[in-house]
Amino acid sequence: MITHEDHCLRALADDGRWPELLAAYRQARAEAVERVGEPYGPAEAAPLGHLIAYSAPPELAVRLFDGEGGPDTAAGTGDHDAGPLWEVLATRHSWLRLAPLLGPAPVRRLVAHTRVLIGEDLSYGAEPDPEGVPLRLEPWEVAGWGEGARVRDYLPGGGARSALLTLPASREGLGSVALPEPGLRLRGQRATRALAALAEWAEVACVRGPASQAAAQLARGPLVTGGYLPFALAVPALVQAGVVDRARGAAHGRLALWRALGAMAGVDGPDRAEVNALVARMRCFTWHEPAAGLRHLHVALEDPACGLAWAVSGSVEL
Repeated sequence: MITHEDHCLRALADDGRWPELLAAYRQARAEAVERVGEPYGPAEAAPLGHLIAYSAPPELAVRLFDGEGGPDTAAGTGDHDAGPLWEVLATRHSWLRLAPLLGPAPVRRLVAHTRVLIGEDLSYGAEPDPEGVPLRLEPWEVAGWGEGARVRDYLPGGGARSALLTLPASREGLGSVALPEPGLRLRGQRATRALAALAEWAEVACVRGPASQAAAQLARGPLVTGGYLPFALAVPALVQAGVVDRARGAAHGRLALWRALGAMAGVDGPDRAEVNALVARMRCFTWHEPAAGLRHLHVALEDPACGLAWAVSGSVEL
């Protein structure tokens, strides 16, 4: 957050002197990068960037990401304070307002998918996603979320509120399950690598067999508190798994999940029809680990059509 020493910057914001604040941000970022290099330099200027992204008019806020100020003055996709600056911007304005203004393609794409997560349908009037990820939410992407939980709730002076989405969220609805012998573990699966990208802190295993045999590969013991649930209820935790890193936003998680589902379906890229067909037939098993950290993910995903299942399991303290 902006400290007491930066009260003059707050005064400029209160007076709406956004061009001066943008100039101050660009100078601070360039000087910090020159002094301490990447990635530490951008972090020093990020609180001011957050203020601009949150409160400035969109016509000025988008200029955080252009290079008009010279080398090292523009924020990129990795610049973050409580969260990525592009995600802060995306929570404040509709795509209709931002689309004519945003320039850099990587930022533009992430902002678009953030607006999709917030609930906008961009399937008409926006350029297609380069990988083919739909620009509107599928029904299974909506069902498991609480109101307003899909993207961090940012605060004007810095910081954010976000739901702590874990799987399983509690023991409610779960029972005592004796897992079978672990299934034969398969190596080198493209889907395994794609699922690993969801949460770098989790382990992923692929087996030939049902979800329970995949879970048995990673569970701490043969007797667990677990059960089956609709895949839609697992989606929030899968999307949010990578948001432990403040440089990542919910759009990263959505894109990564679609890549993983496309790979599980055996197609090149996140083909909408194939992914929806996979989701419709998928069996999803979750279990509780007694020593789970504050953020945890324990889930096995089974595709009966190909006889394979993938388990994703891990936890991390925040």
